Amino acid sequence: MCLLSKPIDSSGVKFPPPLLYAAAVVGGYLLDRQWPLPFGRGLAWRLVASVCVALWLGLMFGGLALFRRRRTSFIPNRPASTLVVEGPYRLTRNPMYLGMASLTVALAILLGSAWPAILLVPALVLIRRLVIDPEEAYLARRFGADYERYTRQVRRWI
Repeated sequence: MCLLSKPIDSSGVKFPPPLLYAAAVVGGYLLDRQWPLPFGRGLAWRLVASVCVALWLGLMFGGLALFRRRRTSFIPNRPASTLVVEGPYRLTRNPMYLGMASLTVALAILLGSAWPAILLVPALVLIRRLVIDPEEAYLARRFGADYERYTRQVRRWI
């Protein structure tokens, strides 16, 4: 059911979320070539970048493994067969998006430019409006009181 080629009552999300994060990184890189904005120099910052990458790996692959184990789609525009509320989903309703934000910060540090981190802010606004809002509306319709209870217990981000 979760891998149908034609979604049934799905979230309506049409824009792949990773592209928004990638746009922040690529756009930041291009802006930095014209208007350098140094950021994250030194060993301490490299350690911060390493922690951000580790966070991304844990949140992304932990979330993907849960979706696979529960046999539901992780793709935003595909129907959900079950509500995933364990693992990182006990702490945040959007661990994979949080993980991608963490990776974006890591890449800003590794590129030595603040631009990707700055562009992450509008990317997160777009993620919220174009992806999370439709997903949450769909999940509320699909899972009703269970989802509403979950939203009262777990924050959207952190």
